Formats: sequence, C-alpha cells, structure tokens
Amino acid sequence: MGWPFLFETPTNSAFAGAPNPNPSREVNHHLLIQFFWYNNVGMLDNLPAFLYQVAMISAREKAIELIKQRGGIIRTGEALGIGIHRRTLYSLRDEGIIIPVTRGLFRLADVEVPAQVDIVDVAKKVPKGVICLLSALAFHELTTQIPQEVWLAVARKARKPQIEYPPVRVFHFSGSSFTRGIEIYKIMEHEVRVYSPAKTVIDCFRWQDMVGLDVAIESAKDYLKRRDSSPSELMEYAKACKVEKIVRPYLEALLT
Repeated sequence: MGWPFLFETPTNSAFAGAPNPNPSREVNHHLLIQFFWYNNVGMLDNLPAFLYQVAMISAREKAIELIKQRGGIIRTGEALGIGIHRRTLYSLRDEGIIIPVTRGLFRLADVEVPAQVDIVDVAKKVPKGVICLLSALAFHELTTQIPQEVWLAVARKARKPQIEYPPVRVFHFSGSSFTRGIEIYKIMEHEVRVYSPAKTVIDCFRWQDMVGLDVAIESAKDYLKRRDSSPSELMEYAKACKVEKIVRPYLEALLT
C-alpha cells in the first residue's frame, strides 16, 4: 500500500462520494497524517516531491523547539532518543542553524554557550557524581584558574566513569566527605550537583597534593572575603573531613 491511499475518501464515511465542502481542510488532514508517518517511521524518501519540503520544514521546526527546551544544546544520541530524525539533525547542521560544539554535541547558533557546558555534560553522564575541587572553585569564582578537565567526585565504591569527552579527573570520596555540602543547581535545564563554597575550600586542603597548597590557601582567602562566608562552617566541614588540624592554623592566620 503506497502513499496514494492517504488521499482516498473513506468508504465507510457517511459522506463517501460527496464533494468535500472544504478541500483545504482535507489536504491539511492528510499532511498531518504524512507528517506523523515521517516522524514515527522516518520514510521521508517515500513522500511525494511536493510534500517533501513540507515534512522537512515541520520536522525542522519541531526539532528546533525541542532543542530550545533543553537549553539550546543537545547530543546526537539524546536528539535521536526524543524523536529528532538523524536526517533532520544533520540538515540543521548543514544549514548553520545548529553548530557542533564537540563531537556529537550541538548548540543552536543563536544561543550563547554557557561556560559550564562541560560540567553539565558530565552531570548528565554521571548524575550521582559531584563537581568538586578545582572545577567547583571555578564554578563559585574562588579561583582564577581555568581547569582543563572536569573535576568530579564519586562515592568510594562507585566505578570510575568512562567518559571520552569532556576530559574528566575522578576522585573517590568516602562517607560524609562525599555526602555533605552538596548543592544542586539547574543549568541549561539540567540538574548539576556541586559542592558548596565552604565544603570546596576544605576539600582543597584535604586534597592539597592534587590541587596545590597555594590554591587551597588562596581559595580560603577569597571565600572569607565573601559577605556570606562563615568561618564556623569551614571548621564544621574540616571536622567532618578529618582535616581540622591541617586547616585550623591557616584559618587562624587568615582571620587575624
């Protein structure tokens, strides 16, 4: 059965054989049927030539709207999963409507990419992970350093995530050092777990061999300059992470 059947008058209709009082409505009805067929079956090549462009325009508009709902950025696999045909996605790319950010990741050309695009991408792949250390410092504007990797904390017994891109540096946190101080931010329509500013400062002292003691001290200085800073909160996290003896001398020196 081919496409012509879509244009036949139903034989079981009370109006079979009668002239259509509104031909445009009938055509629109058939266009909707064919649009549904294309989006669910993907047999665009079987469309009549004059309907090809109609279906492509409809699919393109639908795809753009879906991408906008996701903050203007989408991965190929995610696009296919929500019903955007691969042909439509690549057509948008070829027309310059979407622009490749990294391999398999696209953004709408008229959407500015947030600086946090990499941490959002990692958060989507490892939803139970927490952005930590240097990446968390950068997120909270407690350092001038720009990390070349996404620094991610996972539970001690969790498997190390296998992520090809973006580059990720994984740390295994245990007990309360992993569970405490987690804040959730919504970025580009996705939830991202990040350690709080105070918890991040303490983590930097705990992992000073990886971060650098100078970075840990500078982050503490910058944190204490904030109006919402709390030395007592720092010490609470220091106790929870069992680095109180390490942190206290530096904190006392910074507060005098």
